[in-house]
Order: sequence, then C-alpha cells, then structure tokens
Amino acid sequence: MSTNWLLLAYGLPIVIGLLLILPWTSAIFLPLSERFPSLASKRGRLLSGLNLTLLGGLAVSVQTHWIHAKVSEGANFCASDTIFSCDDVIGNAQYNTMPVLDLPWGMVGFVTFTALLFLSYSISKEPGATWAKNFLDIGTLVTFAGLGVIALLVSYEIEMEKLCQFCTTAHIANIVALAGFWQLRSMHGEKAWQE
Repeated sequence: MSTNWLLLAYGLPIVIGLLLILPWTSAIFLPLSERFPSLASKRGRLLSGLNLTLLGGLAVSVQTHWIHAKVSEGANFCASDTIFSCDDVIGNAQYNTMPVLDLPWGMVGFVTFTALLFLSYSISKEPGATWAKNFLDIGTLVTFAGLGVIALLVSYEIEMEKLCQFCTTAHIANIVALAGFWQLRSMHGEKAWQE
C-alpha cells in the first residue's frame, strides 16, 4: 500500500475532527444530527471532533513506531531521495528517541494519544461527572506541552533536512486536539456545556 494512501487514512479522521472543532462549521454537521444526536450540541461536536482527532493521532503514532521497528531491522518503508523520507527521520537513532526515557518517539506518541483518547472519550460518556473538568485540564496541559515536543522534533527534521510526513500528521493531531481541549475547557460549567 502506498504511503500516500496510509497518510490519507490517518489524516481523514484528523481533518473531520478539525472541521467538527472549528466554531464556524457547525452548520455543515447539523443535517447529520438526526443520525448522530451528539452533533446537535456544541459540546457533542467538540467531543466527537476531539475523539476522531485523537484516534487519528493514535493510529499514526502506532504507524511511526512500526516504521521505527522495521527500519531498525534494516528494512525500508518510505525512503526516498526527496525531502520527504520518514525512514531517514524515524530511523535516525540519534534523534528518534526521547532524551530522558530513551523511548522511540512513536511509542511516546502511542502512549500519549491513548491517554488523551481515554480522557476525551470518558468525558464524552459522562460530561456531568465531577472529574470531567480535571480531565479537560489534564488534556489541555498535555497537548500544550506537546507543542514543545513538536518544536524539538521539527528542529531535528531541520537539522537532518528531511521531513517525516507521518510525524507531521501526528503533530497536526496534537495541535487540533489542543484546540478541542481548550474550547471544551473554556465552555465547561457554562450553559452550552449542559445542552
């Protein structure tokens, strides 16, 4: 399967999630609210968008970890002579491990997106729970901290003069998730949260 098709498969839920999270796109999804009742409210749209985005981020993180394992075995997955070469980025032992824990970045993304998806999905199932605000705070904090990780990883790509399209997709998922958590956190406790 072509890497472009894989990127499309991972990017589609992130793009739909982004559209659900953007404040001016609610009219697009209103016709679907009869089939998907959660899309009728702002909170429901935001949580649906956040869940989709985090699912896409989780899937692409698993893929980057798999690529890391394949490249470590000597195989190629998406090597190329162009600026886009995930093998060169993910397969670089100097840059593809978290400095403190010595874990591959794909594994870090996998664990992080799994935890964030747990928080988001839990909130979507019990939005009135006493812990919902704490989960929103944690999700916002983690995705905000992710901006620092993204900056570090992009600096590595600049040094290598290569871009990892799978890594970039995970970075976009983190930024979209931050927007979702931020909006949900801002509206928690207001009238719109109860609708």
